[in-house]
Order: sequence, then C-alpha cells, then structure tokens
Amino acid sequence: MPVITLLQSPPEEPLKSQVLQMVVDYFSDLSNTGLQPSNPLYNLYQYGLGFEVHLYLEALGGTRLPVELLLACDDDDPQRLAGFALCLPIEGEPGACAVAWMAVRQDVRRRGIGRALLEALHARFERLELACAQARVPCFEALGFSVAGVRETQVVMVSGAPSGDGVLAMLDVAPIWRTVEIQQIHSYLLKQHGRKAMVEAEKKRDRHLDEISRHAWAFVQERGALQRVRAVRVV
Repeated sequence: MPVITLLQSPPEEPLKSQVLQMVVDYFSDLSNTGLQPSNPLYNLYQYGLGFEVHLYLEALGGTRLPVELLLACDDDDPQRLAGFALCLPIEGEPGACAVAWMAVRQDVRRRGIGRALLEALHARFERLELACAQARVPCFEALGFSVAGVRETQVVMVSGAPSGDGVLAMLDVAPIWRTVEIQQIHSYLLKQHGRKAMVEAEKKRDRHLDEISRHAWAFVQERGALQRVRAVRVV
C-alpha cells in the first residue's frame, strides 16, 4: 500500500509535476464540465483546469485560503505518485473539509488507494464533502458518502457529521481565462479548426453543460436528497 503524506506547503517539483499530469490525463473525470476529447474546446479547458490546480498548489502554506494536499506515493519509490487529494478545510468549521480534486494513477486503481486517502482525511475531519459527476456517485457511495445536493453541474456528496455553518473558500479562477496562454491556445484552435467549427463547439459545450446540470438536479430530486449546499466564498 502506498505511503500517504500530508502537505501544507507546496510539494517538490517532481511530485507537483505528477499531480498536474494526473489532472491533464484525467481531465474528463476531474472537470465539472465533463468535456470529451471530441470537442475542439477540450484542450483549452484541459489547460485551464491544470492552471487552476497549479494555483491551489501555489496557495499551499499561504494565508489566502486554507489548502491541504494528501499524496499517496509508491512505498518502494517515494518520488512516484500513486494518487492525490487536494482538500479545502472549511472556514469556521474545524471538523469539516471539502475534497476539491482526487485522482489515482490508472495502473494502480482498484487497490484501495482512493479509500486510503479518504480514510486519512476522515482521521482528521469529522465531515467530508465533495462534488462529482452523476456517473461517479456509486463509487463514492461505496466509500461511505451519501447524496446531499447539487453544485452547478455536479452532485454534492457528504460523509460523516452533520453540516455546520462554515464557508468554503475557493480561489477566483476567472482571471485564468484572460491570460495570454489561454488566448494563445484559443488562437491556435481557431486556426486549426476554423471559426465555424469553434462556434459550433461552444454551442455544443453549452448544450452539454445544460444537459448535465438538468440531469444532476433531476437525479438528486429523485433521491429526495436536496439539502442546503454550503456557501462558497471566492477569494
């Protein structure tokens, strides 16, 4: 079983690179857009999510917002990442934590690594919260989570103690979409696919987001599980 380590400061560069590589590799699972490679905007959003996670990693150990990182590394090679969980302790509620992103390397899945990461979190926090795609709900239910509500396109799931009045602080990632890098990627995609294809890709994205949002709401309502979703503060 990999060794799990808690970091409250940015990881060493080799481990940071592996975290970001997992984010890129498993983008469709980790992103709340659920975009697939068939959409020409896929690479744009893939880069955007990687940039977003990079900002959270840089925030580790700072004062802007609370961030923690759990790393599961191979027991015979501490520099090889098997999985990670990036977590946001809830402000004003010491016993609660939100799991922002969690991933396990594909070749070592189904070996209890995700469960071990969550158990390590539960040893420190009475309540865990996360948001996932509807298709991932059974996986987290098997790990002791229950459906609690909806946040945008995703189903909110909880495990442990009842919710308090704490606030989830999250980074303002809107400026990412105004960076030079994003503009350059968009220009490249425009040249590669043409304006008509990019306009159609945007329409397809909007239809897709509307559809998965409706499905998430319908699913949670069917479960009779709509609760008050925790307030979010953007910093």
